[in-house]
Amino acid sequence: MHPRVPHSRLSLTLALALLLASCAKRESPVEAGLRTHTLLVGNRAEPSDLDPQLSVGDTTDKITFALFEGLTALDEKTSQPVPAAAERWDVSDDGLTYTFHLRADGRWSNGDRVTAADFAFSFRRILTPALGAQIAYMLRPIKNAEAFNSGKITDFNAVGVTVLDDATLRLTLGEPTPYLPALASRAAWFPVHRATIEKFGRFDQRGSRWTRPGNLVGNGAFTLAEWSANSRIVVVKNPGYRDAAHNALERVVFFPTDDIDGEERSFRAGQLHVTSQIPPTKIAGYLANDAARLRLDPSLSNFFLRFNVTRPPLDNPKVRRALSLAIDREAIIRTVMHEAARPAPHFTPPDCGGYTARARVPTDFAAARRLLAEAGFPGGRNLPALEVALTGKNASTAALLEIFQATCQRELGVRILLAPVEEKTLWQNEQTLNYTISSDGWLADFTDPSNFLEIFLRNGPFNQTGWGHPDYDRLLGEAARARDPVARFEIFQKAEALLLEEAPVAPIYFTTSAYLIHLAVKNWESSALNYHRYQLVRLEAPR
Repeated sequence: MHPRVPHSRLSLTLALALLLASCAKRESPVEAGLRTHTLLVGNRAEPSDLDPQLSVGDTTDKITFALFEGLTALDEKTSQPVPAAAERWDVSDDGLTYTFHLRADGRWSNGDRVTAADFAFSFRRILTPALGAQIAYMLRPIKNAEAFNSGKITDFNAVGVTVLDDATLRLTLGEPTPYLPALASRAAWFPVHRATIEKFGRFDQRGSRWTRPGNLVGNGAFTLAEWSANSRIVVVKNPGYRDAAHNALERVVFFPTDDIDGEERSFRAGQLHVTSQIPPTKIAGYLANDAARLRLDPSLSNFFLRFNVTRPPLDNPKVRRALSLAIDREAIIRTVMHEAARPAPHFTPPDCGGYTARARVPTDFAAARRLLAEAGFPGGRNLPALEVALTGKNASTAALLEIFQATCQRELGVRILLAPVEEKTLWQNEQTLNYTISSDGWLADFTDPSNFLEIFLRNGPFNQTGWGHPDYDRLLGEAARARDPVARFEIFQKAEALLLEEAPVAPIYFTTSAYLIHLAVKNWESSALNYHRYQLVRLEAPR
C-alpha cells in the first residue's frame, strides 16, 4: 500500500508537471522533417493534373518530375542533358537520327521493366489529337509528329518512333535539332504506364483516376502517397527506383498556395524547408539580417502583359506598341520587384543559349503618345477603358499593375481598370480569348530562344493572344531548318524584332528566382530552369 500524497503536494506536483510541459519546446514540422527525412516544399499553385502529358506550368512539373523520369534529365548547374531512363544515346552524322539505349535496371513503381515500347506508347498517346495535350508541341522535332498531332496523318507508323528492342529506341527527326536531348528531359517526353492508363479509362481520356494515390504507376524516384486538393501532395521514396540506394529523402510534401506572404510566414514558423518565392518587399530585410536563408538564383524566365488582339482597340498594333512603350520598367523594378528582377526591353531573356535580342521596346512616353495619336486616339480621347485581369494574392503583381495603370493615365490619358479574377477562370478565358489584357510569365523548358519565340506561332498552344503573322511563322520555320547556328540566331533576331513591333505582348521584366531555404537543405543547386532532382537532395541538421 502506497502512502497517501497530501492534496496540496499532489496539486503542486501536477502544476509543476504542466508548467514543464508547457515550457518544453514543441517540435516544428521542419524539425520533424529533419528527423524523418521529409522535405517540405512550397508550391505556388495546385497542380493542374499529375498526368505528365497534360502537365501545364512549373507548379505541376515540380511534382511530376518526382514521379516520372524521361530519357534524359537536366543538370541543375548547367541546364545540360544527362542520362536518366536512357543510360546513353547516339546521334547520326546528319543529326536526324537519335538512338537511345535504356537502362537494364529501369523499373516502374509496380516492378515492371521500363521498355522502349513504353516510350513509343507514350509518344503516341500525347500526340493523339483527341487527348488535346497542350505540351504535345514539344515532340514536334520528331518526323511527322506534328502532322499526326494535327490529324493530317492517322498512321502512327509514319511518325519517326521505332522500337528496335526492349532497350533501344530510335527517333528520326524532320530537321536537325541539336537541343533534342534537353527536350527529352521534359514532362511531355515522360513515359506513362500503358496497363494503368487502360485500366482506368480510355487511351485518350483526360482526368481519369489513374493519377490518384494508390493508382498511379510511375518510373521516378518517388511514388504518390497523398493528394489532398489545395492542401498538400505527398510523394514517398520509391524503393524500386534504379538509384534508390542513394536517395536520402523518405518523402517530399508539396504545399500549394498562391498566398506569397502567407508562405513566407510559414517558413518563419518552421513549416517549410523551401518556399516557392518570397515577397519582393522582404528581400532587403533578409539580405541585411538573414542572407544565408535567402536565395537569388538566375532564372531563364520573364514576366509580360498579354494583349487580346481580336478586341478593338487592341486589334491595332500601334495601340499595343504604345502601351508597351508606356511601361515604366525601371520604376517597377525599383519600387516593386527590388532585387528579384531586371527590366525586360525584349521578350527572350539575355544569353538564352548564347542568344540575346538586339531589338528593344524601351520606356518612351513621347513615342507612345505619337503612336496613340496615329492610331486615332490623341491624348487617349475616344479610347475605351482597358480591363486588365488581376489574379491571386500576389501583392507584387497588383502593385506592378497599379503602376502601369497610373502611368497610362498620366502619360497617355488611357484608363486602365484592374479586374480581379480567379486564376483558373482566367486560364479558361485566355483559351477562348475572353479577356482584354492579362499578365503572365514564361519559364524556359530548355536553353534555346525557340522555347520563347515559338510561343507566338499562329497556332501555338500557349499563344492565347489571337495574333499571328505569316512573316513570323516563316522566319521560325527557317530557323528550324537552319544548320548554321550563327545564321539561325540571325533569323531569331528578325523574328523577335517583328514580335516587339507588332506587340501582341509587352515584356516587363526578367525574373530572378527569389526564395527562402532552410540551412539543413543540402545539394539544392541553383537552377536557371527552376528544376531539381529531389533524389539528390538531403537534409542535415545544422550544427
